[in-house]
Amino acid sequence: MREGREPRRGTCLEAGTTPGALVMLVLGTLALVGLAGAEAAPATAAARTTAVTASKTVWLCRPGQAHDPCTSDLSSTTVTADGSSETVATSPAAASKFDCFYVYPTVSGQTTANANLEVQPVETVTAEEQASRFSQVCRVWAPMYRQRTVVSLFKNQPGADQVAYQSLLSGWRDYLAHDNDGRRIVFIGHSQGAAMLIRLLQNEIDPNPRLRKLMVSAILLGGNVTVPIGKNIGGSFRHLPLCAAATETGCVIAYSSFGTAPPADTHFGRPGTGVSDLSGQTASAGLQVACVNPVTFSTAPGALLPYFFSNNDPVPGVHVGTPWVSFPGLYAARCETIGGATTLQVTPTGIPGDPRPLVAATLGPTWGYHLYDVNLALGNLVADVATEEGTLRR
Repeated sequence: MREGREPRRGTCLEAGTTPGALVMLVLGTLALVGLAGAEAAPATAAARTTAVTASKTVWLCRPGQAHDPCTSDLSSTTVTADGSSETVATSPAAASKFDCFYVYPTVSGQTTANANLEVQPVETVTAEEQASRFSQVCRVWAPMYRQRTVVSLFKNQPGADQVAYQSLLSGWRDYLAHDNDGRRIVFIGHSQGAAMLIRLLQNEIDPNPRLRKLMVSAILLGGNVTVPIGKNIGGSFRHLPLCAAATETGCVIAYSSFGTAPPADTHFGRPGTGVSDLSGQTASAGLQVACVNPVTFSTAPGALLPYFFSNNDPVPGVHVGTPWVSFPGLYAARCETIGGATTLQVTPTGIPGDPRPLVAATLGPTWGYHLYDVNLALGNLVADVATEEGTLRR
């Protein structure tokens, strides 16, 4: 991190976390909620605790729902390396023909093995930070699910993974039966959310030709999707390849982001270990963790377009009056395999005098930039979905 730049805060935690990291998570969660949604999130969550469908699915995000965090204010300020800025007015799409099905990462601080289905401020803010910008290109659906809590991840409770998955499966089947109406779907998940979606795609989408046809793409970040070494299909999925171009559909975008070489005990980038436990992926022989660069879709480097909450990322000397701030040209990224771990290596461009803040490996080197997997490339990912949808409209 260059002098004068402060690391960001974030949320989510996975298996193998230390007590010190738990403290970081709690502090980071409180800071994030306090800065990004202190006024609106608690009241919004309370208003939606009882927002259920006839089948008792509780929706964190649902088209037409009041106080939907996935259709929040998207206006942003673009800040460049010389400190100049420009305000960009952006709104959710008025009538998209596509749906996004979003599953949030580990954020619950409840004391039970699995969270209940009450919408808490932390889920609201997380959905806003990770999923709301996709509302430019799709209608976002996000069911509450009984995820494994932070406390649960310190204990050997394999049954808790199945409870989480069955809860998500119920929400998915409710959506498919009552709300999909044959619309094309983008799946989006991070960390535990990606792990749950890996299970869902394996069981419900991959073996079903009709549902595979509905899938625009799956964005599965920080979840250890696997493929045979040197291949783009196989491993986690039989019929769903890794995306080789932004125009390709029915494919998977996956990566875990790091700023340095992952250590031997990393939670991400190596098959059969770390976050792989949450999706039940124990195999490692002949496999590698997938990395799809959302900029170039190749091993070539590309410039990321990150979006962050502006309250979490103040820029010295720059007034930002919008909820979002974007830092184009701050990072370049490329997929690399280092010491058996395949990750998206994110490198600051290092422009002299650049005042914009950099991310840091807040939870330590084994986690890398896991907290920022989504936001480091959020602008690229939204653009990728728009390109995929454009392909399907032709």
